[in-house]
Amino acid sequence: MLSDLGTVFLWWVFLLGIGLVFLPLARKIFKQFFDQGYLFAKVLGILVSAYLVWLLASLKLLPFFRESIGLVLLAGLIFNLWLLKKNDFLPKGGRSLVLVWIGQELLFLLTLAAWSLVRGFQPSIQGLEKFMDFGFVNSILRSSYFPPADMWFAGKQINYYYFGHFVTAFLTRLSGLDSAVTYNLMIATLFAFSFALTFSLAGNLIFFFFKERRQNLKLKRLVVSGGLISALLISLGANLHPAYYNLKMGVFNQPYCDGSLSYWYPNATRYIGYCPEVEDKTIHEFPAYSFVVSDLHGHVSDIPFVLLFLALAFNLFLFLKEKKNQLLSFNFCSLSLPISLVLAVMFMTNQWDFPIYLLVLGLVLLTSFYSSCGSLKKTWGRAIGVGGLISLAGLALVLPFLLNFESIAKGIGLVRAHSLPHQLLILWGAPWIFALVFLVLLFREKIKFSLIKKPSLNSRLESSDSFVLLILLVATLLIAVPEIIYLKDIYISSYHRANTMFKLTYQSFIIYCLAIGYIFARTLSSLKNKFGKQAVSSLFVLLIGALIIYPYYSIKGYYGELKAYNYQGLYGLRFLQKLYPNDYQAVVWLNQNLKSQVVVLEAVGDSYTDYNRISMATGLPTIQGWLVHEWLWRGAYDEPGKRAEEVRLIYESKDNKESQRLLEKYQVKYIVVGEMERSKYPQLQENKFRALGKKVFESGKTTIYLLPD
Repeated sequence: MLSDLGTVFLWWVFLLGIGLVFLPLARKIFKQFFDQGYLFAKVLGILVSAYLVWLLASLKLLPFFRESIGLVLLAGLIFNLWLLKKNDFLPKGGRSLVLVWIGQELLFLLTLAAWSLVRGFQPSIQGLEKFMDFGFVNSILRSSYFPPADMWFAGKQINYYYFGHFVTAFLTRLSGLDSAVTYNLMIATLFAFSFALTFSLAGNLIFFFFKERRQNLKLKRLVVSGGLISALLISLGANLHPAYYNLKMGVFNQPYCDGSLSYWYPNATRYIGYCPEVEDKTIHEFPAYSFVVSDLHGHVSDIPFVLLFLALAFNLFLFLKEKKNQLLSFNFCSLSLPISLVLAVMFMTNQWDFPIYLLVLGLVLLTSFYSSCGSLKKTWGRAIGVGGLISLAGLALVLPFLLNFESIAKGIGLVRAHSLPHQLLILWGAPWIFALVFLVLLFREKIKFSLIKKPSLNSRLESSDSFVLLILLVATLLIAVPEIIYLKDIYISSYHRANTMFKLTYQSFIIYCLAIGYIFARTLSSLKNKFGKQAVSSLFVLLIGALIIYPYYSIKGYYGELKAYNYQGLYGLRFLQKLYPNDYQAVVWLNQNLKSQVVVLEAVGDSYTDYNRISMATGLPTIQGWLVHEWLWRGAYDEPGKRAEEVRLIYESKDNKESQRLLEKYQVKYIVVGEMERSKYPQLQENKFRALGKKVFESGKTTIYLLPD
């Protein structure tokens, strides 16, 4: 454990360095924030430097080497020093600002270390889709130029949104650590970013509300309490499912739909379609579940970029409110260009987030311009013009990715099932109550009643109120969409809207949790009636408590007892070493002896199994990997199915010439024969490989054969 803490500290030093290098840029962008965007400097630095390295490698101008990363970071340092030259390093009140930075850095470090230690109790890169995520990272690490090779479809490139995996590879190469360790460190980093960035953003929303009202009553306490509430909910919170069903099972002794009287944490993400059991299986995950099970998926890797985008959007909102006539100024460009870059990176990390946050941007522009123009025609004209330019810049930045990507979407359809009302209330009732209280508060504050006239606004909303209302609207729309339409994919009818609901409502959860901390501080600071204040605060505390009990069940359910004797460390391939020791030795041998990305043949496996463990752990491509995943990525089963049969023939055919032809077709260099190959292909003809090549590795029942050039 002490050794792992040293590794965590080293990893943090690199993240700290990137943040400090890009702090001047962050301060220029977020100069209105009370912390001047200190924590966002880390994400901004990773975003800019990783994108530039990726772009140079994609254009075949500079390979993906550690030296390339160093050059880009050096260029970033020079640019940021130039920004420093034009501005004093610390403004007035600099000492208190540094204290804020130190406090935020400690918060980031503590959450990073805490979740790293949690991962140490179950670090295995095994189960669910970890093989896919780790395979992507390792394939990228073996690539000099991009797009990277698909480790499960030899001869083809990754046809998926892999930029989040690239960021992991980027930090892995920069730090020099083993990818089997950095996989778990990256999960912990995403947890720390989710917590710390949310704390900063929610705190700034609260700060600006009181700044605009020129009120300072207990401001620090409100900023900290509201920021921590949002941070805790996004990183560790859930919906009302755990509280509701634990109450039913534990207090009223009523069994769950599956007959259980003990709570099982994944049920909070698989509720609609499962309880009651109907032919409408859906997914409604949230970040806490993602961090617990630790699949390094795009929607998880995108969380820091999502929070950065929301911070940039709020910052743009503030700018347009104060300087509405400076659309061609340098300051406006310094705000809009980062938004374009974040949108581009979102597209390459988790494409669903691109249209979602493009909608947020559009509403920000419409709201801002309407307050200044008054005319709907001018409002729409300006919003479309500015939004179009930002979007076009984003698409230009993502063009190298698009040129090497084939869409896996198959159109849009009307849904064939709908969620039950009580299920939606269990999933979303808590944020809806917060939102309702917020709306009532605004109505009381901003609307004058008249016996004759309709209610009319008596003053403009504060910027924070307007922005929170805007994102609450988006979050609610995202819940409504999968009740109407869905994006078609390969999933069967009973799962037809599962992926649409999953990807849209994941962002609803993030947005709602960000808003809840603000609403908590905003509401309780505004209520004057003592009884009303106590009633509302009691309701809020009850709801927050119900949302935050999830880790008690999820951490214990996945990691067991967090006792020192159960600690396993951060090395993610220990499971392979334990369950498949001979295959593990083969992986070690391949990683030590092969620097290029040659094709290595192994057995074809079904998705979510331990098959294709060699390609996963090395990043070396094999002819055919997980079948359903390649079916999804390639848009049809024909080619993956054909390849699976060809792999069987290579292993089982008695015709050496046929096997040799197929091996040459896919340019196979090494053949693995292990227990999985013997189990998958009972008619395996190993003598054939001795004739076609030579044995270069052997450990137990696992052998590797080298084929001649």
